[in-house]
Amino acid sequence: MDAPVVGRSDNRILAALPCDTLTLLAQDLKRVSLPLGVVYFEPGDIIDQIYFPENGMISLLVATGDGAMVETSMIGREGAVGLQRAIGERRSFTRATVQIPGLFSTISAARFAKVASASPALRELVFRYTERLWTEAQQLVACNAIHDSLSRLCRWLSLSADRSGSDQLPMTQHILADMLGVRRTTVTLLAQELQKQGLLKYSRGKITLLDRGALAARACECYHVIRQHDF
Repeated sequence: MDAPVVGRSDNRILAALPCDTLTLLAQDLKRVSLPLGVVYFEPGDIIDQIYFPENGMISLLVATGDGAMVETSMIGREGAVGLQRAIGERRSFTRATVQIPGLFSTISAARFAKVASASPALRELVFRYTERLWTEAQQLVACNAIHDSLSRLCRWLSLSADRSGSDQLPMTQHILADMLGVRRTTVTLLAQELQKQGLLKYSRGKITLLDRGALAARACECYHVIRQHDF
């Protein structure tokens, strides 16, 4: 059941807003629980709703002609999906899928755009965040082309934990394989290696990170580059 957003938000975009702007948005913000796998935008869809993850995560995916999926960004509590709607009617270029279930604050795109039209601070934040997403997408292109599968897996898991705020990730090996663009058998072998090293535990579709520091140390440099741009 939808509930109004009252009090403090764990989403950093909302937390960064001036009080007067947040008050205007809060009149229409609702907090919802979204399950794994729900698709909210397909390429070409008009963006009619803005989503601010509180403790879940949404992946932006590009589909290839043969049905394969490539992740261009992962959005958790540091960001939001659909913010570009603040500067006019926009369509999605990617598929937006809930990758980690949890709580999300949401508001209609029309209401969000109306508040943004009267708030320079909100528009500036939208521009900054859109630029950050573009930077992350470029970094991931280089990452997927250059870095090995193990370091990319460590990067993905570390970022997911950062952005969901949890060391427990409800994640199947099939999903991980799609996100990394590798075979499922490859993910199985990599997860077994990390489990033997005591960095994580994998059981029945749930990954528990046991040593975040060591996992981040095994991640490629892209993890640290992307993190420094987070809100």
